[in-house]
Amino acid sequence: MGIFHGVTSRNVCELLYEIHGNDFKFTGIDLFSKESISENEHVPITTFSNPLKTIYYNYIIRLDPYTQKSVFNLLKKFEKNINIIKGNSNVILKKITDKFDYVFLDGGHKYETVKQDLNNLTRVIREGGIVLCDDYNLTYAPGVKKAIDEFVLKYDFNLQILNSRFAEITK
Repeated sequence: MGIFHGVTSRNVCELLYEIHGNDFKFTGIDLFSKESISENEHVPITTFSNPLKTIYYNYIIRLDPYTQKSVFNLLKKFEKNINIIKGNSNVILKKITDKFDYVFLDGGHKYETVKQDLNNLTRVIREGGIVLCDDYNLTYAPGVKKAIDEFVLKYDFNLQILNSRFAEITK
């Protein structure tokens, strides 16, 4: 959840392809809209430090890299394996009937957003499944850590911190 410009999604799909060939499914959820971001939400930097990427997006393919169309373009190689959903994860997760083995959570960074995402994930993650949360220990977004710590305690899930950045939660 939280696709941003799709680079991490592409990397995950590449890894899944290496492991499983074409026998994998990837579902991504994102707002794909700066207008839908709630007040006081941490918004990542949306400019590239590499000027060639800026030229590529602005003048060659002429796409905003943070749009659903741009992400589909980046993931075109995996079009038969992916399901990219535009919308609020807290609404979408309540409608999903599939069960997932693995979820990468890198959406909103506000305490309430993370808390709601985690609570909604309990319905869609398989027994023995893994939720990997990015940005666990961000000083400018302490709500992420607080929501994860409370969630793990409340549901008695296992928590492992990886590289001080990621929180791996297992049922």
